Amino acid sequence: MTPTIPGFDGRTVRAGGLDLHVAAAGEGPPLLLLHGFPQTHLAWRRVAPALADRFHVVCPDLPGYGASDGPDGGHEHYAKRTTAATMVSLMRRLGHERFSVVGHDRGALVAFRAALDHPAVVERLGVIDVIPATDMWASLRGVGGVFAFHLYFLAQPGDLPERVIGADSDTFFGHFLDAWVDGPDVIRADVREAYLAAARRPAAIHAICQDYRAGAFVDAVHDDEDRRAGRLIRAPTLAIWQDPGDVVLPFDPAAVWREWAPDLSTLTLPGGHFLPEAQPEAVTAAIEELLGRPG
Repeated sequence: MTPTIPGFDGRTVRAGGLDLHVAAAGEGPPLLLLHGFPQTHLAWRRVAPALADRFHVVCPDLPGYGASDGPDGGHEHYAKRTTAATMVSLMRRLGHERFSVVGHDRGALVAFRAALDHPAVVERLGVIDVIPATDMWASLRGVGGVFAFHLYFLAQPGDLPERVIGADSDTFFGHFLDAWVDGPDVIRADVREAYLAAARRPAAIHAICQDYRAGAFVDAVHDDEDRRAGRLIRAPTLAIWQDPGDVVLPFDPAAVWREWAPDLSTLTLPGGHFLPEAQPEAVTAAIEELLGRPG
């Protein structure tokens, strides 16, 4: 049986010219939760049900991921600016003119862009285990880039990444699902299989590569333009980061995010990259605290 988020209803919503798969539940202030790579909305399965006790929680598959359509055309259509606008359109289709948004990994980049581009719409912002594209690229130098090889590989022009991944997508995507956790029990076997099944489709592989190409060639440009213009996130912001242990990061996540979001709170948690699955209680509590902060 395909896993689901307990208590959530799944449906298709047309937004931004795309058919998006959305799981939603709860009543109250609207909260959009955005997953990352290489996952689907199921990344929130251990967080969303508790939040749905107090909020209307919306968990879509990002464009091209999971059961959501991906846009046609070049990688520029996967720019986080475009995806953020699609998410705003989605929430409006669901009746929400304003909302809070929390994202993990790629979803956090979409959430960040939504807060910058739509300040009158995004009330509160949460980002988990990522920094903006321009800051990430600036931090990668020397052997440090080895540990982020996927950023370079997936962004390669042409169809080389699609062809290589398509030869054995389970091994490729499974590597990240296994390597970025602190233990084998973080992602259940049936959920892991659901992630891999969603990413096996040639269209999904292409969409993921286009997402990363946009991150390299479009998103960083948008970030740089905003930085030069002095644009900042005015919404209360929460940045959660994995405890790196003995690894020395080439950047200070709190310092990076504080440059973009002056009203910032931070939290560091053990458990690896997939914190909504590794530390659901702590992540849920932190999100609830964020949503309770005065705006």
